[in-house]
Amino acid sequence: MFPEYRNLITQLKSENAHFSALFQRHNDLDQEIKNMEDGIVPSSGNNIEVLKKEKLHLKDKLYGLLRAADPNASQA
Repeated sequence: MFPEYRNLITQLKSENAHFSALFQRHNDLDQEIKNMEDGIVPSSGNNIEVLKKEKLHLKDKLYGLLRAADPNASQA
């Protein structure tokens, strides 16, 4: 996720507790969704959709935080 921000992600995970918590929740959701889709964890399609929407919302938040912390980001 966001390979162009790899270094900034590493920095924010260690310096920003809010970013770190969001990032961890995103990763946890990713694994949970994979487990459901692979049949390791029983679930309905509706549950998977809800989790995917939450994951996407977190990704948007993370991107916003990355853009705000990026000194090279254009302010357009």
